[in-house]
Amino acid sequence: MAQAAPTSGGMPRSGRTPDVFSTQMHARARVAIPVVTGLIYGYWAAANRRMGGPITGGNLLFGFLTALVFAVVLFGVLTIAPRLRRELHAVVWTAFMGVAFGFLYSQSGDSILRCVAMALAVAAVTFIVMFYRFYTHEDAAGHRIR
Repeated sequence: MAQAAPTSGGMPRSGRTPDVFSTQMHARARVAIPVVTGLIYGYWAAANRRMGGPITGGNLLFGFLTALVFAVVLFGVLTIAPRLRRELHAVVWTAFMGVAFGFLYSQSGDSILRCVAMALAVAAVTFIVMFYRFYTHEDAAGHRIR
């Protein structure tokens, strides 16, 4: 059965995919994503720390402070990391994910050696995935390949 060949009518001439959202929506998302992710992370850390016990004021304060620190660091990573070369870009995400996972895991009460081992395992996998992604999607200077 013969089928018609697709045309390039839907793709802009620049070769980039079209933006679905406006620049205002992108600006809002640039702030909203770290804030929402930080709130989820803070809740998760506070829940791990209380280990099924009652919610206390100290637990709420811990959760909100954890959320604030996580959101600020994530915002920094999202702002600074894309400007780096692909190797450093991957290392920044590796360090962020390793530390974030290690801290979250340490709130569960396991031994420090297990927490460090698990954080290093997550960091190693993150480095492999991020390096591969940036190596295949960026040039050596860190600019996206179009």
